[in-house]
Amino acid sequence: MDIVYVYVKKRAEFGRQCNFTDRAAELHVDIAPDPGKILDFIERDPVHRGVQCVPEMSEHTTNTESYEYEVHGINHKEGGWPKDVNCQEVEQVMRYRKKVEKDEGYITAITSMGSVMEHCIKQNNAIDIYEEYFKDIDFHDTDEAPSAKTVNLFRDPNDRQRTASYITWYPEKPSRLAVSYCNLDFDTPEIKSSMYSYIWSIENTNKPEMSLHPPSSLVCIEYNPKDCHIILGGCFNGQLGYWDTRKGPTPVEMTPVPMSHREPVHKAIWIQSKTGNEFFSASSDGKILWWDNRKMSEPTETLLLDPTKKQDPTMVQGAMSLEYEPTIPTKFMVGTEHGTIILCNRKAKSDAEKLVTIYKAHSGPVYAVQRNPFFTKNFLTVGDWQAQIWSEDSKDSFIMRTKQHSCYLSDGSWSPVRPAVFFTTKVDGTLDVWDYLYKQNEPSLTIQVCDEPIHCLKVQEHGHLVACGSSYGTTTLLELSNRFYTMQKNEKNIITEIFERETKREKVLESRLREQKLRVKLTKMSIHQPPPDEEQKPPSAKKVKEATTEFWDNVNKDKKPTDSDKKDPSTVGDDKEKAAPQNEAGAEKEADQ
Repeated sequence: MDIVYVYVKKRAEFGRQCNFTDRAAELHVDIAPDPGKILDFIERDPVHRGVQCVPEMSEHTTNTESYEYEVHGINHKEGGWPKDVNCQEVEQVMRYRKKVEKDEGYITAITSMGSVMEHCIKQNNAIDIYEEYFKDIDFHDTDEAPSAKTVNLFRDPNDRQRTASYITWYPEKPSRLAVSYCNLDFDTPEIKSSMYSYIWSIENTNKPEMSLHPPSSLVCIEYNPKDCHIILGGCFNGQLGYWDTRKGPTPVEMTPVPMSHREPVHKAIWIQSKTGNEFFSASSDGKILWWDNRKMSEPTETLLLDPTKKQDPTMVQGAMSLEYEPTIPTKFMVGTEHGTIILCNRKAKSDAEKLVTIYKAHSGPVYAVQRNPFFTKNFLTVGDWQAQIWSEDSKDSFIMRTKQHSCYLSDGSWSPVRPAVFFTTKVDGTLDVWDYLYKQNEPSLTIQVCDEPIHCLKVQEHGHLVACGSSYGTTTLLELSNRFYTMQKNEKNIITEIFERETKREKVLESRLREQKLRVKLTKMSIHQPPPDEEQKPPSAKKVKEATTEFWDNVNKDKKPTDSDKKDPSTVGDDKEKAAPQNEAGAEKEADQ
């Protein structure tokens, strides 16, 4: 049962409605300041207070949806002719043109358009809009801060991650680049992934311009400098082949498996020749093979990388990098898995003489070796935690080196346009640009290219573009600031002095070290030499004389007198005195002998 209470009240008893109106301000209280209060005020010193006068803003990035587009050509044909006129017949075309030229409308149209065209032609003759006014002036922007910006990213179209193992630029102009992709992790289980490599246009990152279909994944790739349509590739299974971009994605010819390398081909280079058909390759199986693409059934020459110079197959060292300078066609350099650099001469008489010099450079594999394009006696090596600069004249040690990094270096290269600039990449995804003209202890620029390890890099011929390939298949194209590819004033002379000074210094240190080793060796020989036995020492002449006199005295005492001895007593002593000196002299001779 519910109980309800109802209260009833009239509207008039609620009170009147509130009405608000504007009125002037009224002063109710005015409190005057007390001067005595200022004595109680204490200043705080120091006082730190942060004030943010700039409004807070947040930055957001989004990846827009990308659309793939293709390039198609259009074939324009001559048209607009009447049906009764065949444009393929020259007589009909000439007859129709004469008929049209006599028409009054044609004459009027040509006259009206002629005045407009004449005005445009006069403008072009007066002002050349394409003229470069400061073309001959050489700018040296040395005060410009070093910088680099990302131009494009080329990602491997394959679903499974593969390493961008090698990059090569198009020889004629920086319009495209070829990238080889290969899974180089030996510990990972074998998975079915694509073996294709691709040629990219730097203006189109959505889709590769062309794909290459090798029988095994490509580890290295190289354009032919004399024929930009020919591409050389070294496979993971040791085979080599070349492609012609005009003939499609399949290789023109491949080397047979029995005659090829037994392990991955880490580097293949075209040789400077008149025909441009010769190349040679290096592999981790410890062999250097020379080939001719006109006859790839077998190599033309073979060299084993045996540091003992005995050409023993069991003592070879696997090759990880290869260097060839076209200006020195007979010499080349090989970086091995054992950290050594082998300088070779192809034209030597015997295989042992072909291995000229061995440099002990790094404690791990040598991932890059390259001569300076301006000073060919000096070369750069990259391995373990540092990069080193060597001179052919200094065989025992490098002349310069970078600082010891906290992570491994993966690749390096000289700048093709500046002798003082070189590049190194690290497995933490950073690119270091070194400029020895300004800094030698620290890189002039360090840029975080990507979050994954960088495996390779390639500098374009003009020096302003650098391509970096990562272990996850991403190729990053970077554009450098002007100071890294513009020759500075007196740069060649300065770098020449630096290299010569460091080479002389290293020679002095090598000679000192050899002297110290020789001293230590002589000291050790003198310490370990046993002292002469005292019993074997020859007796002195004084001791011999004393022993001889004592001997004859004892003999004469023990001697019994005989009939011959019964002589005058005065003569017996004289005989003794005569015999003693003779015996003493004989004993001295025996002692001397």
